Amino acid sequence: MKKTQQNGSRGRPDFLLLILTLLLVGFGLVMVFSASSNIALTNPKFHNDALYFTKRQLIWAVLGIFAMLFLMNLPYQIFKKGFIFLFIPVIVMLMIVPTIGSLNGASSWFRIGTMGIQPTEIAKLAMILYIGALITKKGEKFRDFKKGLLPVLIIVGFICFLIMMQPDLGSCLVLASCAGIMIIAGGANLKQVAVSGGVIGIFAILLAAIGMATNPDGWAYRVARFTAYSDPLADQQGSGFQLVSSLQALGHGGFTGAGFGESVQKLHYLDYPYNDFIFSVIAEELGFIGASLFLLFYLLFLWRALIVALRCPDHYGTIVGVGIVGLFGIQAFVNVGGVTGAIPLTGVTLPFVSYGGSSLLVCLMCIGVLLSISREANKQDKPERAKRHHH
Repeated sequence: MKKTQQNGSRGRPDFLLLILTLLLVGFGLVMVFSASSNIALTNPKFHNDALYFTKRQLIWAVLGIFAMLFLMNLPYQIFKKGFIFLFIPVIVMLMIVPTIGSLNGASSWFRIGTMGIQPTEIAKLAMILYIGALITKKGEKFRDFKKGLLPVLIIVGFICFLIMMQPDLGSCLVLASCAGIMIIAGGANLKQVAVSGGVIGIFAILLAAIGMATNPDGWAYRVARFTAYSDPLADQQGSGFQLVSSLQALGHGGFTGAGFGESVQKLHYLDYPYNDFIFSVIAEELGFIGASLFLLFYLLFLWRALIVALRCPDHYGTIVGVGIVGLFGIQAFVNVGGVTGAIPLTGVTLPFVSYGGSSLLVCLMCIGVLLSISREANKQDKPERAKRHHH
């Protein structure tokens, strides 16, 4: 009897958020299979195995779900101090990774056998937990620039600097935007935030100039993506090829779609159709209707996650929750916006859907933290529900 009471001392996790997450992961696995099967089947590098990418993504999904369930059963308050056990190793990895061989002009990966780990993905969660702890600890002092906002900006700036050394502009922008949302949610002085944003913008331009000078190969690839955005048809066979191929996929999909598995642009036209351009494949195969339904589902998922964050009675839980939702929302916007030509391409994955082990693992870990937060909120609701039921 006593054991039952102890187990019931924490509230239930938010099952709607859990179900929406699992459905999103399942849909991602199906679309990774569709987008990658032909490439894997025709390439000896992937053992001519149509399920090559799908099986790897499934392994990461299973690992991620175990990590999610583990974190869901930890009281999230443990991360107020426990973040350091994630943050320090991530900083060390970010320092080491630029010295490793590059892919497309960027050094972003640690290779462990045939699997790869991307420290930048882990850095996103580590930063959210750290900033949440710092803002909560500062309390009212957070509205003071020197004692409150400046230390947070220094930490964010340092992490962004390490990521730009790879260079990974897309992840840097996502991480900085996510930090901005947390800073505003934490109650910072908005005038200070605006002025700091302007100063950081100028500093970022200078940093980009230094990066271009020190690593021209890595930056040439990214600058080409920005120039292609303004006029993709100007260099249709060069820098504009990816965006033009993506737009052709959207056009071919039309209103009702070409049908599942019937994408043409995934057949060696789009680079990494199972990764950065998976939304292009979704739109081509499922059409405007399917893509719209997917985006509405994604908005429902974000809305539910935000409700979980805002219901938390603890300031730390709310800030961390808002940071996680901001991370998912910004990254999805950057990915979908890039492949539809609304904003420049930056090579950012679509959370839960794109192929990528590190990304999927960290996204599910983030959901684990959110579910832990939801348990605390539901625990607070228990006495109120019991009281209403009694009356």
